[in-house]
Amino acid sequence: MIAAYVSHTASPGRPESPLFTWCFVGMIFVALVLLLPIFSDACGDPPRFETMRLQHAPKPNYSPGETIHYKCRLGFQPMAPPLPTSAVCQDDNTWSPLQEACTRKLCPNLGDPVNGQVNYVNGSTMFGSQAHYVCNEGFYMIGSRILYCEISGNNVIWEDNPPLCERILCATPRNITNGRITNYKDEYEYNEIVTYSCNPSDGPDEYSLVGESVLVCVDSDRWSSDSPQCKVVKCEYPVVEHGKMVSGFRKKFYYKSQVAFECNQGFYLHGSNTIVCGANSTWEPKIPMCTKEPTTATTKPLTSSASGPHPTTTPESSHTGSVPLYPTYIVSNLIK
Repeated sequence: MIAAYVSHTASPGRPESPLFTWCFVGMIFVALVLLLPIFSDACGDPPRFETMRLQHAPKPNYSPGETIHYKCRLGFQPMAPPLPTSAVCQDDNTWSPLQEACTRKLCPNLGDPVNGQVNYVNGSTMFGSQAHYVCNEGFYMIGSRILYCEISGNNVIWEDNPPLCERILCATPRNITNGRITNYKDEYEYNEIVTYSCNPSDGPDEYSLVGESVLVCVDSDRWSSDSPQCKVVKCEYPVVEHGKMVSGFRKKFYYKSQVAFECNQGFYLHGSNTIVCGANSTWEPKIPMCTKEPTTATTKPLTSSASGPHPTTTPESSHTGSVPLYPTYIVSNLIK
């Protein structure tokens, strides 16, 4: 019995039955035939448009002869003259040609404000556009400088009210101690000026006006600079050892007084030869010095001669901070 059982078992390398193979191929063919109408006799997704959308929810597929209808999106309206807004699924499973049939809605024309102008971006008031406002010179703006045309329900409107252009006015600037405004008013218009001056001093030293004497109304309640001060500004008498003052001589040195120095023969100037009395009663820059030898240069001190002096220098003698200054009569001899 065991031997008979083994003889009827198929070997591993034996090919399958031809009947089984043809049955399998037949089932695949039938499935393809049944599915073919689904894919071949239907249109694909409806076309999409920027300005239009379907009136109803889309379906997975459409049979030939079916019609779809579009309507304008929010912010858009039908063109004039109107264009078709329907497409048909054709026998070749394509949609009939259709083009954009809607255009952007328009916001109302705003018009120029009093004492100003409005400019539309791209020159249009269509939905999505911007209106830019600017006021004439001498006027300032109250409200939004830029308005946007946007959707409101089924319409489009400007998002805000137009701004106003009001005249620029400045209040009287503050009074100052020891000084006065020469053309006082309660209110000043754009580009009008006020002028400050200092009162006469009751003491031995005069008042100096520190700051701008003339202020201009440049914006709403804004002047071109802060109000000045009237105060005594007095710098000490400047003395330079081994040097002398050559200009700016006076007994007292008040605000913005300027003096110039030169060093005696054979001495070198370190610092600026010209200084100014500053607002804090100090010299600006500080008083220079005259020294016998330069700090970085190798220039030899000047020696007199009947034929005219000629200082011997090396290239290093031109360094800043070591400048030989000579009396006027020596300079004139050098020029000759």
